[in-house]
Amino acid sequence: MRLLAAATALVLLAAMPALAAEKLRIATTGDYPPFNYVGNDDEITGFDVDIALARCTELGAECEIVLEEWERLIPELRAGSFDAIAASMSITEKRRQQVSFTNRYYSNVVRFVASKGSGFDPANAAGKTIGAARATIASDWLAANLAGTATIKLYAGQKELYGDLVAGRLNAVFGDGLGSYAWLQGPEGAGFEFAGEEYRLDEGIGIAVRHEDASLLSRLNRGLESILANGTYEQINARYFPFSIR
Repeated sequence: MRLLAAATALVLLAAMPALAAEKLRIATTGDYPPFNYVGNDDEITGFDVDIALARCTELGAECEIVLEEWERLIPELRAGSFDAIAASMSITEKRRQQVSFTNRYYSNVVRFVASKGSGFDPANAAGKTIGAARATIASDWLAANLAGTATIKLYAGQKELYGDLVAGRLNAVFGDGLGSYAWLQGPEGAGFEFAGEEYRLDEGIGIAVRHEDASLLSRLNRGLESILANGTYEQINARYFPFSIR
């Protein structure tokens, strides 16, 4: 009887479908190269995306990358439109009130970019026009430190922001140092350079999830630990930067 019961159990197990992989929707903006952008093949790619997908592989999850506007990311995450945000989002106390963050997956600073030889000095910004992306730590810093001294223009996306710098409508851009570094390496950035010091205004860059998704948060952190340990993180880093950004 025991043998018959065991055989029956094996047959039933064999007949059961394999457990479906966890499915996650991860949002990014797709307009912030080299961290997240839409490639020539219309695929969403970049450092943020590669790191997120590598974590999914470690978790055995099926992950779909979706696009959302920067200012809609946190509201739509909280509304349940997707499960996580991987969009070079800075970890700050202000944002922690709305979402939870994984451990940082890279570090960044904020810097000014101006025309070469312009002599732009943020300490003497009176009468200057400075641009930044809207709803970022850079725009918050400008509002707190240079409002009333300089004219501050805020932009929905990086393309428009740097486009106005190239067109001469801005004296400087204030934004993420690594994103600015990547832009300076391209043809449009040839006539520009960093100006002034580095500003560290956050706790690093993390993936955001809803407060109630503590289990997902823990698993994403384990995924980061795995790709750091097995060399995957280093390989992804090398695709985009000639130095470590961890």
